[in-house]
Parts: sequence; structure tokens; C-alpha cells
Amino acid sequence: MRCTAVWAACLPALAAAAPAPAAWAGAPVPGPPVRAGGPAPGPPPPREAPVPAVGRTWPVGVRPPVLRGWEPPATVYGPGHRGVDLAAPPGSPVRAVAAGRVVFAGRVAGRGVVSVALAGTDLRTTYEPVNPSVRKGDAVAAGAVVGAVEPAGSHCGPATAACVHWGLLRGETYLDPLSLLPPWLLRRGPSRLLPVLGVPLPGQP
Repeated sequence: MRCTAVWAACLPALAAAAPAPAAWAGAPVPGPPVRAGGPAPGPPPPREAPVPAVGRTWPVGVRPPVLRGWEPPATVYGPGHRGVDLAAPPGSPVRAVAAGRVVFAGRVAGRGVVSVALAGTDLRTTYEPVNPSVRKGDAVAAGAVVGAVEPAGSHCGPATAACVHWGLLRGETYLDPLSLLPPWLLRRGPSRLLPVLGVPLPGQP
């Protein structure tokens, strides 16, 4: 009986001294799962912003033949064609496709070059080989003449008809200049008069 009384008195003290379960003792909280082969991939790189169709005219002619289209390079210094070549006879006027301000007008590697920063955008267009008729800082409207096509040989080569190389850049990134033109400028075929309510077509009484 005496031993039983002693054990009964000691049990509360032993219970208080016993270690707490792990969950009560501040067990570490599990972290996010780790992917096999390394950490989880980060967010995808931002996509290039779309090009607004602010063009109001072709650089030369009405719908000039495209001698060579835009061929984006796989790398910054890789091969490709950073613009489009438009057929145009020497001396043809070269026009700004959209309103903007001339940021360069001069010669680069023996070729005449005109570059126009397009108003309200972060884009600029380039035209070469062109004999400039504008100067740096000039404001130009859409369709304004910025120069004339120089003779063949400076870009398209002696075996090809004279042309204008038309480029488009955002910063140092080349883009497709045809993306500046709205669908009505890209469509082939002659313009067609549409009837207007109350106004007869030519030749009709």
C-alpha cells in the first residue's frame, strides 16, 4: 500500500517531465515540393508588343512588288533579311508611311538612309538607298516625300532592279514593316467605287 501511494504521487511529476509530441514541439513546416531535375521554371519571357497598323501609304508606288520579304534571323547576328525590298525605279519619290519625325538623314556605308520615328509609338522606319530631301528633326506627315530612290547596285545588287529596302525597328529589334499597313493597303487589285445613297455612279442618269 505504501509503494502504491508513492507511485500515485510520482505519476503527475513524470507526466509533466515527459517530452511533448513532435507536433507540439515546433516541428518544421514542410516547404513546396521540389521538382526532379532542378527548381521549377520561372515565368515565360514577355511577348513582343504588337505593331499598330498606323501606315497610311506605301513607301513607293501604290502596291509595289515585294522583291524580297522579311526573314527574321534566328539570333541577333544570324543571317536573315531585316526588312522588305520594294521594286522602284531610280528617282522614284520615297514617302513616309506614317507621321513622325526624322531622326536620321544621311549616308551609311555609302548608302543614303532616312529614318523616321513614328508619332505616338516606340517604332521607327528606315528607307534605303535614298537620296534624302529631309533633315534630322524635320516633322513629316504620312505620305510626305523624304527622298528619292538611288540607282540600283547599292542594296539590291547590279543583277536586280532598283529597289527600296524598308525596315522597321523597336529599339534594336527588327520587325516586319508590312505589319504597319492596314488590310485595305495590303489588298491586291484596283480600287473600286462603291455607290453612295442618292449619288449616281458616273455614266448613270
